[in-house]
This record gives sequence, C-alpha cells and structure tokens, in this order.
Amino acid sequence: MVFILDLAKIGSRCKLLQKGMICRMTQTARPIAILTVLLVSLVLTSGSKAQSVPLDSIQGLQARNVEIKPMAYQGRKAIQVMPTAESDSSAAPGSGGGGIVILPRLAFHNGTIELDVVGKPRAGAPGDARGFVGLAFRANADASKYECVYIRPTNGRADDQLRRNHSTQYCSYPDYEWRRLRTESPGKYESYVDLQPGEWTKLKVEVSGLTMKLYVNGASQPALIVNDLKMGDAQGSVALWVGLGTEAYFANLRVTAAR
Repeated sequence: MVFILDLAKIGSRCKLLQKGMICRMTQTARPIAILTVLLVSLVLTSGSKAQSVPLDSIQGLQARNVEIKPMAYQGRKAIQVMPTAESDSSAAPGSGGGGIVILPRLAFHNGTIELDVVGKPRAGAPGDARGFVGLAFRANADASKYECVYIRPTNGRADDQLRRNHSTQYCSYPDYEWRRLRTESPGKYESYVDLQPGEWTKLKVEVSGLTMKLYVNGASQPALIVNDLKMGDAQGSVALWVGLGTEAYFANLRVTAAR
C-alpha cells in the first residue's frame, strides 16, 4: 500500500511514479513531512492493545482452589491446572467444582480472548467428570463473581446426542451455575461442537457489552452465542478455569481490547 501526502501547502513538489512516489521537498518541508509520518505511525500503533501471555511460567498467577505448575504437554510449554483434592471433594451438586487461575495484570471489558487448552478427566475422577476446561472473564476484585465459558471435551464425540449437545457451556458465577441455566433455559447456554479429550483445542471468545461469542478451533462461525451476560456490561480480570475432576493445560493466551 502506498500513502500519498499532499504537501503542496508546505512547499513540496511531488511526482507520482508507477512504482511509488518520489518527493522533492524544500529544506523547510522535509522535517514537517517526517514529523507527519511519525505522528501517523504513532496513531496507528497505539490503536493496537493486544497482550500476549505464553503461559510457560506460574510467576504472577493467582491460583484459587487449584494446583498449578509449568510443564510440557505434547511438546508444548504450558501451565498444568488441576482442582485441589479439597475442591473436588467439597463441590456442591451442580456447581461444577474446580477453580480458577487469575491473571491480575489483564484488565478486560470488551474485546477478544484467545488461548489453547487441553481438558480430560484426571486419574481417579468421578464418573461425571468431562474434562471441563475454559476461561473466566470480567472477574470482580476478589474473584467472587465472574463470567465463564468452557467446554466438555468428552462430550464432543459421545454416542449420546444429548451429551453432544452439552459440549460447550456458559455460566456466571456464583448466581448462574450450569444446572440453573439448563433448568430455566434448556439448550440456550450450551451447544454442540466437535471435541476430543486430551487434545489441544483453540478457543476464541469475543465479548461486546452483553454479548459473548465462542469460536472453537479456528471456525469462522461461533459454536455458542450468549446475548444476555448475567453480570451486565461489566469489566474485570481474566482467569483460566477448570471444573470438577479435570486435568487441564493452558498455553498461548492473547487478549485484545476492543478499540
């Protein structure tokens, strides 16, 4: 792309050629032109607010009801996250159990969150464990409330169609657990998507106001759309999330704020 600046008013003479632009400028015009280009560049770069976290270290992470450690999984550096034994054993029915890992430096309102996840039932997990793994966003100051979207990897290719239809899930903790949402609005806050437990899955979450869209494995269309986020048009922290009986891995987190 070629940008052409009209510098006639500051004493320049420019000739547009087929393969670009050659400018003949007076000594007075040249510094002004350079300053103009620098200012344009500054404006363009300042509009990008992407923050990347490789998730190959636990430094600065705040674990709540989970155990975390850096380790490689299928040749990729990652963070392993598993609920503590106490968290799994004390989980209330319908709560999903588990816990979160807060990234306190990532403030989030609207924009996009992308990350790679692995979820599978951990050794000795109860029979209803599904490898629950996902992310929380807009968490309040003490992380007692947050929006959450996650996947159930073992449901993706289950022989039972009803289980397949429960492959993705939106919740809002603590007031809107998955069981309440399923009871009050069957099928509205969960959906089918193809998944495999123990395999890397790419998640992308787009948030704008009261709307959230979940994209899985680079799909052009969302697997799940929520148009009434229960915390309203809030803002807060981003966190990794795991549920009952899960062994999870996280890598390559990228948060991009909306312009």
